[in-house]
Amino acid sequence: MALLLSPAKLVLLAVHCAVNGDVDSLTTLAARHGTVLRKDLLLRILLTYLPETLPSTHYIQFVQQLESGAFPDTANPDVDCSPIEDLGEDDAAKKVRKLRLLPLTSPETPDNAAEDPLSLFLLRRSYKVDEEAGLLDELPALLLPFLDHSPCVRTLLVSTILPLLRRNCEYYPQEPISYTLQGFQQLPDRVAVNLLLSQTGTREADLPLVGRDLRGLVGPWLSGERRWKRGVHNTDSSEDPSEGPEDLCPGWDEVLRWLTTQASKNWRVAVSAVQQWDGSEDADFGGWGSLELSAGQRDHLEQSYARAALASAYLIPEASLEALDGAYSIIAKVAKLRHLDPVSPLASALAVLSPLTEQIPDDIMSARNTAHMRNDLLAPSNPLTSPSDASAALLQTLILSAHILTKAGCPCTIRGAGELALLRDEREQKAEAAKLIHSISNNGPKTDDKFWLKARNEILWLRDWGTEDSWSSAGPPCGIFGQVKRDFLEVEFLRALLSNTRLTLARSIYEDAPDQPLDRKLLQDAIYATAMTAYDNASNPNRTRGGLKKCDDIIKAFPGTIQKSDPQAKRLEALLQATHSLSDYRLVLKQGEPFTPVVLRVHTDPISIIAKILEQNPKSYTHLHDLLTLGTHMVEAGLTAHTKTLTPEEETSHRLTAERRITAMCIDAALAEDDFETAYSYVVNRLAPTSPAAAATTTTVADDYSWKAALQAGKYRRTHHPVTTHRGGGGGGIATSANPDVRHLEQRIDCLATALRVAPPATLQEIVNAFRRAEEELEVLVREEEQQEDEWDARGDHLRLHQHGGLGHGGGGMPGAFVTSTTTSSSRTKQQPVRSAGRRSSKSAAGDEDAAPMSLFDLSRASVLSAQRNLSALSGLQRSAAGVGAGFAGRLAGGGGGGASGAGRAGLSGGDDAGGRSSMDMPPLSATGSVASAGSAAAEEDRRVRKRDQLREAAMGTLVSGVGWLVGAPAPNAQSRE
Repeated sequence: MALLLSPAKLVLLAVHCAVNGDVDSLTTLAARHGTVLRKDLLLRILLTYLPETLPSTHYIQFVQQLESGAFPDTANPDVDCSPIEDLGEDDAAKKVRKLRLLPLTSPETPDNAAEDPLSLFLLRRSYKVDEEAGLLDELPALLLPFLDHSPCVRTLLVSTILPLLRRNCEYYPQEPISYTLQGFQQLPDRVAVNLLLSQTGTREADLPLVGRDLRGLVGPWLSGERRWKRGVHNTDSSEDPSEGPEDLCPGWDEVLRWLTTQASKNWRVAVSAVQQWDGSEDADFGGWGSLELSAGQRDHLEQSYARAALASAYLIPEASLEALDGAYSIIAKVAKLRHLDPVSPLASALAVLSPLTEQIPDDIMSARNTAHMRNDLLAPSNPLTSPSDASAALLQTLILSAHILTKAGCPCTIRGAGELALLRDEREQKAEAAKLIHSISNNGPKTDDKFWLKARNEILWLRDWGTEDSWSSAGPPCGIFGQVKRDFLEVEFLRALLSNTRLTLARSIYEDAPDQPLDRKLLQDAIYATAMTAYDNASNPNRTRGGLKKCDDIIKAFPGTIQKSDPQAKRLEALLQATHSLSDYRLVLKQGEPFTPVVLRVHTDPISIIAKILEQNPKSYTHLHDLLTLGTHMVEAGLTAHTKTLTPEEETSHRLTAERRITAMCIDAALAEDDFETAYSYVVNRLAPTSPAAAATTTTVADDYSWKAALQAGKYRRTHHPVTTHRGGGGGGIATSANPDVRHLEQRIDCLATALRVAPPATLQEIVNAFRRAEEELEVLVREEEQQEDEWDARGDHLRLHQHGGLGHGGGGMPGAFVTSTTTSSSRTKQQPVRSAGRRSSKSAAGDEDAAPMSLFDLSRASVLSAQRNLSALSGLQRSAAGVGAGFAGRLAGGGGGGASGAGRAGLSGGDDAGGRSSMDMPPLSATGSVASAGSAAAEEDRRVRKRDQLREAAMGTLVSGVGWLVGAPAPNAQSRE
């Protein structure tokens, strides 16, 4: 190397060495020509022409020597000068002027590095290496040797290069930040924080690394002096830094906002962050530095981090046990970081449920603080998130409350529990309490008494958070159920116990305990209400199964509280009996819907259900007694009067109405199934009053069923295939004819007579019309019967005459057949059948064919009371007729009269005529020769006819004043009255 080179050529030779990365030659040139190749000039040459891809280790020693000015003796003193040997001085000068060396300073140069060429070179060289070569990982090797040279070098390395290097090259190389080092350094702090944490916690597998990211990215990034600044409105350095936290470190505020945002979007990230990171003091600088903060700055960071952690707990939107466990870990961590009262583990806190109300002042329980759970959570003025023993105790109780609700099957967030406690809305609290107890009842183990006792303790703790009502006289308890009366909670829990058949436990708590939680009235009401709920939920009407059995068991489980003599207990027992009676029948009220007990209880007309039974169960009308008992139970259960409690008189009236209605239903059902005999039996035995007292009762209770049923029976037409399920015979009705058609008509007339006795006056015309038609039909049948009898008698006379003539002429007639023709004629006159005699006597007594039939006046009881008042008119006849009138009066007032003709034949046979037999009543000869029996029958019939006619005339006057005008009966003449 030539010893003498011009300054221009020396500069060009140094540039040539820099371009080729010949650091050794540069070192020789710098050592020998230091007056020309000054430090700042060489640094600019390196900055401009040294390749960015050259590893930092190749030239870092030269930079150190250049800074110190101490170059070691070079082992190779020769430098290749061939590139500039042929260059003239003028050309060399021109080339030097065209070099365009980069300046060491830039607009981004920190103020504290403006007078330090080495610091300026290191900063600008770092930017160029990253920008031109993208070799960010080469920068630590460049800067670490000069870490203590200048604060700006350390700041760049620790606060910018280290976070960016970790973010792009170590933590998330697959998702690097697209900014260069200089571009990233120029980003606003809020943007830079979000870029650094953009991949933190995005995958569930990365949740354990959330703390690593905050420690390794946020911690070093905060060490830069540029992160800390004062706002334009807060320039007094003597002011407490906590007064303007938004001006102290905007980047830190963004970290806190990122934390709370994660809590509302992905709470697992926020919980992991608080669990794994202790805040700004917990930073990983890689051994390259530390965070130098003042006491005010440090307190602000710690206080604001604790506030953000508490805010994150309130912002967790998920109501799950895992989320609440995470929130509880947050409060435990905050208490530890801020040296608050220690928080016991969650499992212990739930097991003990210690009183926490004393630690919560009244001002923090104000309803206005509800807004602070949603807004301004990071504001220093927010009392809910300000780290203190009071705010920690409140958050702890809210988490425990939400945990109890959620575990029981009523998911609740911390904010939801806070609103219940702070707003103190009684309706909301009561609804939530009812939902909680309902969930416990449905989801809890049915047979674990320990579970139920623990559940009760938790419910009561939720009301006062472990403090009795007497602790504070300022107002109601401050728990999430503080506005709910304890009686309500106890009643609801009792019903849950009973619904789950924990009867023994319920009795031990609410009846046998010395300090009974409920008074007797509330306990009774709760028991009855639960029993009725079990009844309403039953699907089987059998009281020995399912819901009805549960209902019965609940009532019987409290013998000291529920007495059998209680009216409500009686009504419930009657309801169970009525429902159980329905289990014997097939019953469907709606198509495709089987009968359930609740239908009976809420039915607007429960008696109508019996009509469904009769319709759907053939022959069920024969169970009249059972159905009447069922109706009685319905009345006793209060089903026929849903809106009020019946008095004894009203209950008697309802029972009588139900009995008549059910009887009428059975009559209609029997007729529908062609069982006239049973219907007839029910009419004459069940519908007609049998005594004056019964008749009086009948008139006081409205009855629109009996007369209709009797009328329908009276209109019934006999079918060709009648059903023979007759139960109990005809009762008071007496049918004397062997002819089934005649007998049937007589029974129909009996039914119509009963209808007349029980029907209201406005309906008599319809019944009378039916009565007359039946009489006319009976008249026709009787005439046909008489004609048949006359024909039979004629045959008998012809036979007797033939036999008599044979004897007179010595023929061979039948022995014992001797009779004169006169005797034969007389006997034919007297020997009329009983039925014919009665009918003819009736016709003669009436006067003509247009007169009202005798049987109508004999059997009609529509004016029974009026007839009884006029019985005195019969007294003379009774005395002269030796008791015959008494028999008639009894049949008139009673319900057992026979048909129209039956009254003349059988109904008036209770007494004998005062006179003897007529001298004209000769006993006729029968076909068999039994003269005595035939004569006796004829004589008896004559007496009946005479007595009947006499009594008919006596009763005529009474009935004409009653219903005679309605049927067109003529007034009795004087002779008849005599």
